[in-house]
Amino acid sequence: MTLPSPIDAAKTTKTKVITLGCRLNAYESDVMRGHADDMDLNNAVIINTCAVTSEAVRQSRQTIRRAKKENPEATLIVTGCAAQIDPKAFAAMEGVDRVIGNNEKMLAGTFDPERLLGGEAIQVNDIMAVRETAPQFITGANRAVIKSQSRTRAFLQVQNGCDHRCTFCIIPFGRGPARSVPAGEVVAHVRDLVRQGYGEVVLTGVDLSSWGGDLPGTPPLGDLVRRVLKLVPELPRLRLSSIDPAEVDDALFEALTTEPRMTPYVHLSLQAGDDMILKRMKRRHSRGDVVSLCARLKAARPEITFGADMIAGFPTEDEAMFETGRQIINEIGIPWLHVFPYSPRDGTPAAKMPPVNGKLIKARAKILRAEGEAVKAAHLQSRIGDIDTALFEETGLGRLPDFTLVKVDNPPAAGQFGRVKITDSDGEYALGRIEEE
Repeated sequence: MTLPSPIDAAKTTKTKVITLGCRLNAYESDVMRGHADDMDLNNAVIINTCAVTSEAVRQSRQTIRRAKKENPEATLIVTGCAAQIDPKAFAAMEGVDRVIGNNEKMLAGTFDPERLLGGEAIQVNDIMAVRETAPQFITGANRAVIKSQSRTRAFLQVQNGCDHRCTFCIIPFGRGPARSVPAGEVVAHVRDLVRQGYGEVVLTGVDLSSWGGDLPGTPPLGDLVRRVLKLVPELPRLRLSSIDPAEVDDALFEALTTEPRMTPYVHLSLQAGDDMILKRMKRRHSRGDVVSLCARLKAARPEITFGADMIAGFPTEDEAMFETGRQIINEIGIPWLHVFPYSPRDGTPAAKMPPVNGKLIKARAKILRAEGEAVKAAHLQSRIGDIDTALFEETGLGRLPDFTLVKVDNPPAAGQFGRVKITDSDGEYALGRIEEE
C-alpha cells in the first residue's frame, strides 16, 4: 500500500520541543510546535515535562539544565505535568524563562511572543477548574498537505484528565478532571490525518477508557471507535493507547475482536497482579477480571496480543503478593510489558504506606522485566512463518498490527506499508523479508 509523501513537519519547525513521558505528551508537543511556528516564536526551546514518577521529575530537571547548556541564547519554556504540579520550583531553576500550564500550552495565543515574553514568568492556571478539552488543531481542506506530527503513526488526543484517584498516582493533579473531545471532532481529525498521509492513527488520553463520560448521553469509548471506523473508511489502521481493564464496554469488545482495521493489540493499565495490592492501589479491577477479559478477547480473536504497565515494589507488597503478580505476566501472555519501579509521589496516599526496601524494588522490577522478555521471545518465535503487513517507521523497523516490530533488509520508506514474511527472531525483533505484492 502506497501512501502520499507529505512534507515532513520537523523540517519546517522554528522552535525546538523536547518531550518526556507519554504518548499524550508526544501529541501535545506537536501541537505546541505548530502553534509556535504559526506565531513566529523563534529561538526558543520548549521542554514538555513528565511527573509520573519521581525519576521522571528528576529527568525533567536534568533535561532543562542540558537544554540551557546546549542553547544558551534561547528562550527556555517549561511545561507539562511536572511544571503544572510545581510551577514555582521549575520557575526558580536557572535559565528557565517561562513556565506554562498544561491547559495553556494547548492554546495558540500562549505562543504569541509579545504575550508570552511580556507576561508573567509563571502562566499556570488551576487545572482542576478546566471542564472542556483545549482546542486542537486541524489543517483545513484547502491547506497544503503537511504532516502535522513528527512520527510515522499519528497520535490523536481524544480525552484528557482523570476523575479516579489511584493511591500511587499524581497525574490527576497535573491533568485535571476527565473531559472528552466530541465524536464529530475526533472523526474530522482522523479524516484529516489520513489526508496528510498517516496509515495508522492511535487514539490516546490520560484515562482513554473514560471517553464520553462527560458528553451528552455518556457514550462509551466503543461507540467512538465504531463511528471512526464507519465514517473514515479510508483509514487503514486504528489503534488505542492504554485502556483500563474495568472499562471495556461491549461495543469496544466487539470492535477489538471483529473489525479487521482495529489492530489486534490491547495495552492494559494493569499496574499489579495481586488482589490485595490492587485494592490498596484503589484500582477498580481484580486479578480475575483481567485474566477473564484477556481470555475472552483471545478466544474471540486469537491473534490479539497484550501490553501492560506494572509497578514493582508497591508499598506493603510482600513476597507472596509479588509472586502472584509475577505469574500473571505468563498466565495472560504479555509480551509488551512496561515495568515501573515504585517511587513515592508527595501528596498521594501511597506515599504514606509502609514502603518496600529500595534494593528489593529494583530486584523485583528486574524479575518482572525478565518475565516479560521471556514471553516476548516466545511470541516472536510463534510468528515465524507468518506473512503480515508492516507499517515502516523512521528507524527502518516495521510495526505489525499486533505491535510486533520486524526488521528487514532494504525496508520501504517511513510511513509506507509492506508485506513481510517472518523468517526468524533475535529475541528483540522479528526478522523477515519483504514479499512482492
